[in-house]
Amino acid sequence: MRILVTGGLGFIGSNFVRYMIDKADKVYVVDAMKLGSNLDNLRDLDYEFILGDICDYELMAKLVKKVDVIVNFAAETHVDRSISDPFNFIQSNVMGTCIILRAIRENNQDIKLIHISTDEVYGDIKEGSFKEDDRLWPSSPYAASKASSDMFVLAYVRTYKIDALITRCTNNYGAYQFPEKFIPKTIIRSLMDMKVPLYGSGKNVRDWIYVEDHCRAIELLIDKGKRGGIYNISSGEEKTNIEVVKKILEIMKKDEDLIEFVEDRPGHDIRYSLDSEKIRGLGWEPKYNFEEGIKRTVEWYLENEWWWRPLADERVLHMTPWKLRW
Repeated sequence: MRILVTGGLGFIGSNFVRYMIDKADKVYVVDAMKLGSNLDNLRDLDYEFILGDICDYELMAKLVKKVDVIVNFAAETHVDRSISDPFNFIQSNVMGTCIILRAIRENNQDIKLIHISTDEVYGDIKEGSFKEDDRLWPSSPYAASKASSDMFVLAYVRTYKIDALITRCTNNYGAYQFPEKFIPKTIIRSLMDMKVPLYGSGKNVRDWIYVEDHCRAIELLIDKGKRGGIYNISSGEEKTNIEVVKKILEIMKKDEDLIEFVEDRPGHDIRYSLDSEKIRGLGWEPKYNFEEGIKRTVEWYLENEWWWRPLADERVLHMTPWKLRW
């Protein structure tokens, strides 16, 4: 099996490459090297890297002829950035997905496309959990761009009969996550004895999944996922943001006085929750619980300062990044 991983130098993409490197015959990685991409994520692996943008049709047309599977991680993903500047998200997340779909349709319809989406397309939910056929109600420009790309994937499946499916996963955490994200920012700021920012009351709820468990789910869907299918992926471990921060501070033996509540960001969803019964019916379940996963994550950042130190400047670690314009 030959795999093309788009956005393979980002957080989840690079973890997926690491997970699959000894399972696939060949792994190609295409990445535009935007913020969040890092060659150091894969510097010890044997794979073929292509510097390029998924919005480049000629490039994608060449690449789709070489592989059996595309896993599309390539996307702008940071909600705060989408609030300050939404148009880059339309270009990367919507147009980029459409270019991939066009390249498959016109050059190699034997390919299977795994399109990586997000739980944020559903919006928030006060009680219960979203199922795959629930309506989409995105809150942020980021979530809206991902919902739009999902619709194009489904349209190409129906109209052009391409072999594609969609995954919607909850919040990932683990090694190689860019320092501006919630968990690595909390770890790094705590290590530096800096205040740890919490939006609003800190009571927003997320389902947290260790990134390797997400990778295992994708591997399963390459084999068992159905054309046109949508698959929710969740751990079932919901935590408030303040619970997550307190657990990290506990592991690091830091005082909770480091917590500082800051102005909430616009459109901040209260709670995300996914029903993942569908993929669990195929034989998948999480390997790591939150207690294990977050400990492994904290230890990785403490042991790999060489990786995050060059990235963690004042702008990246800003208290309220949605107010910035990048």
